[in-house]
Amino acid sequence: MTALDRPSVAVVIPALNEAATIRGVVADVLAVCPHVIVVDDGSSDGTAERIADLPVTLLRHAAPRGKGQALRDGFREALAQGHDAVVTMDADGQHAAADVPRLLAAARAFPDHLVIGARLRGREQQPTGRRRANAVADWGISWACGLPVADTQSGQRYYPRRVLERVDLAADDFVFEAAILIVAARECGLGIVSVPIQVRYPEGGGSHFRPVRDIARITCHTIASVIRYGDVIASYRRSHGRAPQVFDPAGLRVT
Repeated sequence: MTALDRPSVAVVIPALNEAATIRGVVADVLAVCPHVIVVDDGSSDGTAERIADLPVTLLRHAAPRGKGQALRDGFREALAQGHDAVVTMDADGQHAAADVPRLLAAARAFPDHLVIGARLRGREQQPTGRRRANAVADWGISWACGLPVADTQSGQRYYPRRVLERVDLAADDFVFEAAILIVAARECGLGIVSVPIQVRYPEGGGSHFRPVRDIARITCHTIASVIRYGDVIASYRRSHGRAPQVFDPAGLRVT
């Protein structure tokens, strides 16, 4: 029995024009988890057809609606199927399915936490612009969360049911992932723990994240959240006065 062979956990994979990578990603996930939900966000390149014969739940948008809506629909489907938690992965090959059991191990060790697969290994491989944009996002979103968070932009995460039930929060596209972190910390009372994963930019994959545009949108949402929750100075001190919590029993992190 694999580490994820349990009916309470599903892997949700949002996909937009990922025909080159989707089949390999899904096949690797199926090797560790039998419950896979793929949300095809209006792809025009045959993404859905590439996995039509695989044993997954496939949801399809008639036209692109953004990553936030793809995740939202995947979460709703997971809840409808009776799952108590979701692991998310991007469809472009950035995330390794082999890391998913490590996120589950962290979730068992920290039951009242959201878990992030944080790209702490090989960070020098990230393009300079992307690395700087991520650093800005980490700084601001940690402040809005009121606790330090490593790699707020990673799409490989473990969400417990309490977070999934907040699926209707008002945020779209990549802002959704920032917003749900903030809600998890501020309104669900969860901690956030990170599992070190490798930075990966596989050939044939391509991120739809646009650093300038999307960081600007995330920044606006983050500033609004900092103001809305108040306690601005104390929140800053809590979020920047110590290092993010990292679960790394195997000592895989390279600094």
